[in-house]
Amino acid sequence: MAQAFVNSKIQSGKVVVFIKPTCPYGRRTQELLSQLPFKQGLLEFVDITANGDTNEIQDYLQQLTGARTVPRVFIGQECIGGCSDLVNMHETGELLTRLKQIGALQ
Repeated sequence: MAQAFVNSKIQSGKVVVFIKPTCPYGRRTQELLSQLPFKQGLLEFVDITANGDTNEIQDYLQQLTGARTVPRVFIGQECIGGCSDLVNMHETGELLTRLKQIGALQ
């Protein structure tokens, strides 16, 4: 269930962030990404606490990415890490480059 749920969210050409709404790092990630001009439907925040499978989802994220902490940020089908990784990519300009490469920005 958790594996199918996570896999259904991760798509090439899209940015998906798995979050817990109470986490300050998740909120920071949302704030940063929400400032960018994404095409409609190509940025999704997934609340992993919403369906009761939180631990199973985090266990699968660990198998998939090597870490079970959230936020877990996927650019296309690649996990780039968490909040600090995203902020570092943004500061170096790599984030915008990657988002343009997958066609996610307006």
